[in-house]
Amino acid sequence: MTSRLQERLLAVMDRKNHWAWTHLTGPGLTRDQLAVHFRHEYRVYVRDFPVLLARVLGQSPPAPVRSALAENLFEEQTGKLSLGASHPELFLEMIDGLGIPRAVIEDESIPLEPEARAYRTLLDRVSAASPWVVGAAVLTIFVEGSVHERAELEGRREVLPIEEALRAHPMVRHYGCPPEQMRLARAHRAVEGGHRRDAWEMVLGHVPDEGPTADAVASAVAAAHAAWLEYRDGVARAMGLRPG
Repeated sequence: MTSRLQERLLAVMDRKNHWAWTHLTGPGLTRDQLAVHFRHEYRVYVRDFPVLLARVLGQSPPAPVRSALAENLFEEQTGKLSLGASHPELFLEMIDGLGIPRAVIEDESIPLEPEARAYRTLLDRVSAASPWVVGAAVLTIFVEGSVHERAELEGRREVLPIEEALRAHPMVRHYGCPPEQMRLARAHRAVEGGHRRDAWEMVLGHVPDEGPTADAVASAVAAAHAAWLEYRDGVARAMGLRPG
């Protein structure tokens, strides 16, 4: 049985979906459209996710939380718990496999959509502000989590074996990325199970089920969800996508 706080957070995660997902997981996008999507993902949070985690760690949470955050940070920045390359670098390996120049993704002179900048501002703010548990919840539960969170926690989510999952991945199946350049998916499969458990334990284990801190955590995750939806709307607009 979930706690009240966990249920509040899961209710948000149940809605971490966006209408553009069907476009992003199907065929028919141009390389330019893919570049818009991946440029925003990389510059809004993928590239600097280790920095965001470090800000939470720098607020001196309890020792068990420090260990969990440090392990997550270490993997994100070095990849030495999985494949030996940082997750931002593995992301760019996928970009190489898609035949998209890295400069198109990394170039700071190419503007991001305003909703993307607003979402990043939210991530910057919560990662640096106290109490630490608010930033931890937003980063490790919301940003790293997915719409499948409830099913994963309940052991109901079925996933394909990794080789089969790579062959079925939209970037491989529809856009020709060689499976060997999808090492980011391998790294996620190797470590994310432990990171998901750590995320929930560090939040639920250090927040009363009800009260001001629980409300602050739930409100911050809900605000992140709202900003994320607007972010995804902005990117979809820049890609030339429409609902329906």
